[in-house]
Amino acid sequence: MKTLPDLCRRRAELSPEAIAFEEVGGRTVSFAAMDVGAGRGAAYLAGLGLIAGDRLAVLCHNNATFFELLFACARARLILVPLNWRLTPAELGPILSDCGARLLIADAATEPLARALSGLVPILPLAEYEVGSAAFTPVDTAPPWDTDRIWYLLYTSGTTGRPKAVIQTPGMALANAVNIQQATGMGAGDDTLNYLPLFHTAGINLHALPLFIAGGTSRIIPKFDPDAVMDLIARRRISLFFGVPAVYQALSLHPDFETTDFSCVRHWGCGGAAISEPLLRAFGRRGVTVCNGMGMTETGPTLFLMDPAQAATKIGSVGKPQILAEVRLVDAKDEDVAPGEAGEMLFRGPGITPGYFNQPEATARAFAPGGWLRSGDVGRQDSDGYYYVVDRIKDMFISGGENVYPAEVENVLHGHAAVLEAAVLGVADPVWGEVGHAVVLLRPGATTTTDEIRTHARGQLAGYKVPRHITIVAEFPRTAAGKIQKHVLRTLVAGNGT
Repeated sequence: MKTLPDLCRRRAELSPEAIAFEEVGGRTVSFAAMDVGAGRGAAYLAGLGLIAGDRLAVLCHNNATFFELLFACARARLILVPLNWRLTPAELGPILSDCGARLLIADAATEPLARALSGLVPILPLAEYEVGSAAFTPVDTAPPWDTDRIWYLLYTSGTTGRPKAVIQTPGMALANAVNIQQATGMGAGDDTLNYLPLFHTAGINLHALPLFIAGGTSRIIPKFDPDAVMDLIARRRISLFFGVPAVYQALSLHPDFETTDFSCVRHWGCGGAAISEPLLRAFGRRGVTVCNGMGMTETGPTLFLMDPAQAATKIGSVGKPQILAEVRLVDAKDEDVAPGEAGEMLFRGPGITPGYFNQPEATARAFAPGGWLRSGDVGRQDSDGYYYVVDRIKDMFISGGENVYPAEVENVLHGHAAVLEAAVLGVADPVWGEVGHAVVLLRPGATTTTDEIRTHARGQLAGYKVPRHITIVAEFPRTAAGKIQKHVLRTLVAGNGT
């Protein structure tokens, strides 16, 4: 497919009065109103002098106007650039320069941060955009979207280094919608909760944008609030839920976790990082089947999502590739590994990004011959066709000549009764080359010692896999998506072995 209908206009034609977005405790927006708002926004932005291909940056917490902007940019052929409101002006400045933003829109909560960037780009308050665009006559035409044109840019979360802008296209959005809809049975009668940050692929695509295409309702809260989430579930306002492990961890620790009726949510998805077996089992005891999945910003993101029927018997699996995703496992020579063996996961399909914005060298490095995207993840496939993510290639270390995958060690540490979360790093050692350094977060109120944790690990791991050093911390440095920032952690624990 080279073009798509304007998805906002087509959805408005199909179900004009249905509710597309509900800001919890505030306004609701129908599909027809979203279409009108997108048309007005496109006209208003053109009136400000923005032309096709210009980049429009936005700093905001979750709200319905963000999605109006997203569709307005599609209609005006602008490129939306959602920015991370957790970053500092020193971090955001290079991003604005990299993308060449012509304008920055900021909501009330982020306007002070935006004002610190006013020397780089003009600032427009979101409230002023809302008032100004409402006065414009909507752009009535809704021409088709080119499937491969740049719709928006998502800067990678920076767990390893310099952020890159991952190109997102309408074709990727449609492929993700097909993948997630067939994996969850998503439809017009569903409700989801939009709370994951909008500068992250999950905030847009899991599940708000595909549910919009399907005709369902996204309820919006500005950002994650465990009290608000539990209240909405108790009031049976959500049927589809997606979270990262840190979200599931917070919900499991909520005082209402043991008494809340979770039955209104018919599908629970998880991604962004590996979720621990103890956490999966904690939800299982409450009648909740969490389906682990795997994807990347570069893949739109949905690649894998575990099917509920097998989730309890294949704990740790991310499931099978979804219908529009191709997967290969290869060795260091890009040759397919034997069945059952681990290899780097390569991906191909209509949901894969065409590359990184204005970074041809990085784009070239990201792809293997044949258009296969290199994931940097080591995976394996079992005899039933289910995939498991073993670890990140960059996280593997060699101790005494033996490969050690931190994810395997972390899974064992999660089995300790006092351990809530663990991260393992490879650190230099004069005898073994590298050894493991485990950083551990304890459960609230729990106590233990590093020796007790190490003894627990020795009972289940070969000696060379047992962490030589263990540090207990009060919190982890994380990205906005909840991922532990191991490159920050490495600096924090340098010289702090126990």
